[in-house]
Amino acid sequence: MSMSPEQATWFSDVFGRLVANVDQVLLGKTFVVRLSFTALLSEGHLLLEDFPGTGKTSLARAIAQSVQGTSNRVQFTPDLLPGDITGVSIYDQKKGEFEFHRGPIFSNIVLADEINRASPKTQSALLEVMEEGRVTVDGVSHDVGSPFMVIATQNPIEQAGTYRLPEAQLDRFVLKTSIGYPDHAATVRILEGSATRVHEGTLDPVVQAAVVTEMAQLARTVHVETSIVDYVARLVEASRTAQEVRLGVSVRGALSLVRTAKTYAASLGRHYVTPDDVKVLAEPVLAHRLVLDPEAEFDGVTPSSVVSQLLIETPPPAERAAG
Repeated sequence: MSMSPEQATWFSDVFGRLVANVDQVLLGKTFVVRLSFTALLSEGHLLLEDFPGTGKTSLARAIAQSVQGTSNRVQFTPDLLPGDITGVSIYDQKKGEFEFHRGPIFSNIVLADEINRASPKTQSALLEVMEEGRVTVDGVSHDVGSPFMVIATQNPIEQAGTYRLPEAQLDRFVLKTSIGYPDHAATVRILEGSATRVHEGTLDPVVQAAVVTEMAQLARTVHVETSIVDYVARLVEASRTAQEVRLGVSVRGALSLVRTAKTYAASLGRHYVTPDDVKVLAEPVLAHRLVLDPEAEFDGVTPSSVVSQLLIETPPPAERAAG
């Protein structure tokens, strides 16, 4: 059953109120906030590559407060162990049995700060929970609940003592973007409110967490023309044959582009996807999945520039029916 126009209008209204709520905290970054909620309502995870002090923690906390959910921040360090994230089983002498103590991953919004500073073993602890929404400790599975999103960050400047995220893990993030520094007007507004510490501010919830789960399920029903699916397929196939690319976009990447395009279309009040939805999301969804040829990187080619070129060379569908 496809989403109705009335449902699309409701979805857009709630989405807009969520974005406006977080905009109070993350000034001048509306598009980044929209991408963040697009990831959440697409049941995916977000990767932020950004400098320190740009508001990553504030973004995660504001999203959790807006959906009346819980949030946790995990500072990734070289000595962090998998159990520090997922939780551990501790023997209770009185009961004579092991008792599971939940880790910080059991939260609606989890900020994995500087994820590339932890060892590959610890990074891999996130793979199962990001993909399946549960963790397994001592052979027992534990659901983390819904909604659930990991917002992971990495610093693009400081590379000493870091472990590069493997392609398999990068592929788990539905979107990658950056917040960046605020413009002059936003900076002035932030400084004017400097009397209030960032962590002291709280936002009123817009919806309950259960509504977010309902919206995510509704987003799946947005209509996608066969021509749009064909367009996405041609884009990812072109990424695999591009001269500058050593490893192109996977099928998971193509699915992520379709899923996020559905959510993005609904956020604009439409019950169908257009080629423009795909174009807007192509760079944040596809760029981080590309592995470039070393020579191309040396020549200054970036994944974002490759995606831009793919959009130029791959013609979109000429016509679209609303369905």
